[in-house]
Amino acid sequence: MSVLLSFLALLLGGLPILFTLLAATLLFIYVEDVFVLAESLPTQFYGALEQNGLLAIPVFMLVGEVMNKGGLTERLIAAANVLVGRFKGGLAYVNLLTNAMAASILGSAIAQIAVMSRLMVPAMEKQGYDKSFAAAVTISGGLLGPIIPPSMLMIIYGVISLQPVATLFVAGILPGVLMVMGFAAVIIITGLFVELPAGGAAAAADDGAQASVWSQLAPGLLPGLVPFAVIAGIVSGAMTPTEAGAVAALLSILIGGVIYRDLKFADIPAILLEVSKSTAMITSLIAAATVLGWALSFQEVPDLLAGWIREFSDSPLMFLLLVNLLMIVLGIFLESIAVMIVLVPILLPAAVAMGVDPVHFGVVTALATLVGLVTPPVGPGLFVVMSQNQMKMGDLFKAMIPFLAMMLAVMAVINALPALSTWLPKALGM
Repeated sequence: MSVLLSFLALLLGGLPILFTLLAATLLFIYVEDVFVLAESLPTQFYGALEQNGLLAIPVFMLVGEVMNKGGLTERLIAAANVLVGRFKGGLAYVNLLTNAMAASILGSAIAQIAVMSRLMVPAMEKQGYDKSFAAAVTISGGLLGPIIPPSMLMIIYGVISLQPVATLFVAGILPGVLMVMGFAAVIIITGLFVELPAGGAAAAADDGAQASVWSQLAPGLLPGLVPFAVIAGIVSGAMTPTEAGAVAALLSILIGGVIYRDLKFADIPAILLEVSKSTAMITSLIAAATVLGWALSFQEVPDLLAGWIREFSDSPLMFLLLVNLLMIVLGIFLESIAVMIVLVPILLPAAVAMGVDPVHFGVVTALATLVGLVTPPVGPGLFVVMSQNQMKMGDLFKAMIPFLAMMLAVMAVINALPALSTWLPKALGM
């Protein structure tokens, strides 16, 4: 187990994850005296970058950047405000609904939490919400991104696992809906014990001024077409995920630059640079993780892992619970994408050997990494919101507890009922 031990030591030592993956592989070659493998390292590394599925990564990142720069995200918030803002605690539902509509277009959970935190926490605090509660709702909504399609996390899992990305997108729909319903239930229950501000966003509708409501709702319709076009194109079979991402990017540019004119030509170089940097980081991690997984196969780590788990139980559910625990712990320290890239090549063969459906495994692992993202003592998602809104960890985590409890409950249901992940893709013939 020299590779795993060296990997953990380097990671805890603070070495960047990319260099940790490569260094662990090189150390394995040295310790095991298998220098013949070194000749194949470049082939393995570059071979991992030849998969067509990787093309979806930059196009979806481009969509997220354009939506931010072009003002599309703010218009989605305004539309959600018209739809649910009139209810008691309305802005909390607006926060949740906007996150669901913008889900994963922003690229990652951290990115979505960062963007929505800047927009929604000050707005909710101004309307009278407790800052910690506002931040907790925002963080919980941000966790929807990697589950509700089109999901960057599912694209990366599909590339690593060689599963159809379109199938993974559809597999995340029902779990995503469950999460939205669960978080909404937490807001409702909170409102029974804490006085939440009354909604007032749609007062014009109460006065019968439907034209005014339409004028507020209309600007959000075009941005809402972006995720709808992606999902409809993929589910109908008219487009591959990469093609759907390219169409979404074009729509975002047209809406933000031509129709609303918030996206300026001068913004394009900065957007492309940011997309290039993020794409290079993610694809390099995928290539390095592929090399590490290739090295681990020589030590038969997946077989050893499956055998070790069978000593405790032959139950696929028990295996999934152990995987959840491992991914939550690692997710405390790393972004969800990094956790997925590192662990899936190791755990997926063991999961298949235990009889777990690969599509279901993708949904389960995506959910587990997100819990770690908002769990102290590190919890990267928590620190993003704390740094933007000058909050204490204790206050924020206390407000997060009901949402985390709901997240764990939803995870338990999805772990126990694989059909929640697999039924819809099968029903659509995918």
